[in-house]
Amino acid sequence: FWWGSPHKSEIKKHKYFYPSCTSRCKPILKHMLEGLEIEKNELLISNPSDYKIEILFEDDYLLIINKPHGLLSVPGTTIKDSVVLRMKELYPKATGPLIVHRLDQETSGLMIIAKDIESYKLVQKQFIERTVKKKYRALLSKKIIKKEGIISLPLIGDENNRPYQLVCEKKGKKSTTRYKVLKSDNETTDIEFEPITGRTHQLRVHSAHYKGLNAPIIGDTLYGKKSDRLKLHASWIKFEHPNNLDVIEFNSNPPF
Repeated sequence: FWWGSPHKSEIKKHKYFYPSCTSRCKPILKHMLEGLEIEKNELLISNPSDYKIEILFEDDYLLIINKPHGLLSVPGTTIKDSVVLRMKELYPKATGPLIVHRLDQETSGLMIIAKDIESYKLVQKQFIERTVKKKYRALLSKKIIKKEGIISLPLIGDENNRPYQLVCEKKGKKSTTRYKVLKSDNETTDIEFEPITGRTHQLRVHSAHYKGLNAPIIGDTLYGKKSDRLKLHASWIKFEHPNNLDVIEFNSNPPF
């Protein structure tokens, strides 16, 4: 746990518990805990029946799905069950990677699935050029006074403790998020995020860091405190259809 003032680059808050770092503490603890009964990591326990993918839209070129919390976007080192694996089973004749973009395992919400390589390339190009518009809903762990604003904190991956991200003014990549408070009470805030850039854990770090909103997303086991789930949901997406070039958008209400 962390005791004292916030860390300048890492997300460290007074009296908060954090997982052991992957480069130093984790290898030592693994040896020290041999033979002891320890609680299982729920994110490493995959039960396919618990994760149902909802298809919101489908045509000959793509699908829009609702990814459930807890399901990986792509196979991991210990868990193979994932969105891409299930899509390959549903569409064995599909060409290309299928997955155009990813969501964290703990994040739920909208994802675009391309059925053929041409559609994949055209939609991926929109992501690269940042013409795809996305919004997320989150529940923060304290009341946010300012009703809307922009957070700009440069981020870089922590080489000694992946997948953590650090705030680094010198080496970090530009990272910008627009936010709008939807409602709040004395303890929590229902907020809408619009990421201008798409960095790893951007919304999670911008929420938790003391130079950001200083309010971790509820259930964020990396930068906040454990809860029943991470209260983060990809709720809206807008992009150009790869075939007819119509601008289309989709909404999904958060399940929390």
